[in-house]
Amino acid sequence: MTDFNSNNNSNYRQKSPLKRFLSILGLFMFGFYFVLGLLIIFWDNFPIEINSAYKTVFGVVLILYSFMRFVRLWQNNFN
Repeated sequence: MTDFNSNNNSNYRQKSPLKRFLSILGLFMFGFYFVLGLLIIFWDNFPIEINSAYKTVFGVVLILYSFMRFVRLWQNNFN
C-alpha cells in the first residue's frame, strides 16, 4: 500500500509570502486587462473619440494580452 502523504509532502512546497503576493497580483492584473478590454469593446459612449473598428481591435489586443499574462503566470506557478 502506498503512503500518499509522504509522496505529497516531497513534491509540494509552500510558496513564500512574496511569491504568493506576486501570484495574486498577477491574477488581479489578468482580470483588470480582461475587463478593460471588454469595457472598451462594449462601451457605447466611450469618452475618447475613436473609430469603432480601432476600439474593437484595441479591446481584443488587451484581452489577448491578458491571456498571455495568465499563461505565463500559470507556467511560473504550476510547472
